Amino acid sequence: MTTSSQILSSPPSDLSSGLTLLPEWGLIFVEGPDAASLLQGQLSNSVLGLKRTMTGEIALGAGAVRLVGYCTPKGRLLSSAWLGLYPKSSDADDRFALFISKDIAASTAKRLAMFVLRSKVKVTDASDDWNIYGAYHLNNREQVHALENKEAAVLALQLPDVLSGGNSFKRILMAQEKFQGNDTVSDVEGLAQWNTLEVISAIPRIVLATQEQFVPQMINFESVSGVDFKKGCYPGQEIVARSQYRGAVKRRLQLAHLSDSPAALEISKPGTELFHSADATQPCGMVVLASRNADAPNQDSRIDLQVECKLEALENGQIHLGGADGPVLQIDTLPYPLIEI
Repeated sequence: MTTSSQILSSPPSDLSSGLTLLPEWGLIFVEGPDAASLLQGQLSNSVLGLKRTMTGEIALGAGAVRLVGYCTPKGRLLSSAWLGLYPKSSDADDRFALFISKDIAASTAKRLAMFVLRSKVKVTDASDDWNIYGAYHLNNREQVHALENKEAAVLALQLPDVLSGGNSFKRILMAQEKFQGNDTVSDVEGLAQWNTLEVISAIPRIVLATQEQFVPQMINFESVSGVDFKKGCYPGQEIVARSQYRGAVKRRLQLAHLSDSPAALEISKPGTELFHSADATQPCGMVVLASRNADAPNQDSRIDLQVECKLEALENGQIHLGGADGPVLQIDTLPYPLIEI
C-alpha cells in the first residue's frame, strides 16, 4: 500500500460521498529550519519524524498526520488541530500546516509566534488566504474525488474513518490557496454530512466557545492519540501527565443525541452547559460539538452531540441540555475504548 495518493477531480454528489467548503475551519503555517523544534516544545503530541507530504498528495496514517493540542500552563486546551508537514519542494525547509477552527486560528498563531524569539521560524495565519474543504466517501480506494479547479496547489490529509449507519466513511481535509474563481460556497447537504461524521467520530475540536475549558483527558484527547506522554515538556505538560497517572480526571467526552426541534437546535452548540436532574444549580458538563444528523430524512430527526460530562452524572438520573428544564440527552456508545486513568 502506498502512503499517499494523487488528488482527482469531479466531486460526487450523493451523501455517500461528497466535497464541501468548510467555513468554520482555518489554516496556520509554521515554517522554517527551526519549525519542528518550536512545535515540539509547544504541542501535546510529538511532531518529530513526521513524514513529508508533497503538494498534491494525501498525508496518510500516524507517520504523516497527527492530532495535536495546544495548552495553557494550567493544562487547559487553547486549541486543537490536525497537523501535516508540507514543504514547498523536496529540498525546501519544513512547512507544517495546522488545520484548526477558524475562530481561534489568529489567536493561536499569535501565541505560537510569541515563542519564536531568535529561532528561524515563521508563523502565519493563512485562514483568509486558503479555502478549507472536506471530502468524504465510502469506497476503499486511497484516491478521493476532490477539487475540480487545478490552478492552485492542494494540501491534504486523511482523518480517521467514521462508522455511520453501518458504513465506514473515509474523510479528507484539504486546503487550497484562494484565487479568482475558486471562492466557492459550501454544499448544504455535503456540509451537514461532514459535520455529522465529525461529531460521531467522537474526536473533539476546540472552538472559541470551549477554549480553556478542558484538560485533554476531559475530552478523551489521549484516547484519540492527541497526547504523547513520552515527549518532552510543553505548556501544561506536568498537569496533563499528573491527570493521567494519578487518576485526577473525573470527567469524559461522551456521545449523545436528542430529538430535533427549533428550540433544541438553538441551544445545541459548543459551550452550552449540561445540568443533572439531581442538581439544577451546578452544571455537570458542556457541549463540545453538535450537528443536526444529516441522515434525518431516513430516520427519526435528531441532533448529535459531543458532550464533556462528569462521570458520576452518568450513573443515574437525567442530563438536561441548557438548563434544568432543557431537553434530555440520550447517551450513546463511544466508537473507541478509553485509555484507563
